[in-house]
Amino acid sequence: MAELIKVGAMQLRFLRTKYDTSGALDMFEVVIPPNSRMPVPHHHRDWEETIYGLEGVVTWTVAGKRIEIKPGDDLFIPRGVVHGFVNETQAIAKMLCVLTPGVLGPEFFREMAVAVGGPAPPDPARMGEIMKRHGLIPAPS
Repeated sequence: MAELIKVGAMQLRFLRTKYDTSGALDMFEVVIPPNSRMPVPHHHRDWEETIYGLEGVVTWTVAGKRIEIKPGDDLFIPRGVVHGFVNETQAIAKMLCVLTPGVLGPEFFREMAVAVGGPAPPDPARMGEIMKRHGLIPAPS
């Protein structure tokens, strides 16, 4: 059964994890509300990411280059390349994310959901610590 995780306003629905693919991949859908963005641009230490547009438009910045992903478009992000995304539209956007190999799992997103879900603004130092522990390296500001 797919697991739904809410990180702030974004929703992730895990379809496959490192646990049921023997570490081959993690696969999840992400729903991005209008006018929202990935909290922290970063790069991955241990995996590549492939994005497939399902609905709406998500604008990615990958190695400083802006790329619009619409339904049917795909994007490959090698490990070590800084990236982030934003939904700059007034419509919901949805994308499919595949991480290879599957080493992240849903634990990172569960922890981030708790870190950003309280009544106080999220603590950037705590978010950075969670990211680094799971192999996501925040980009310098």
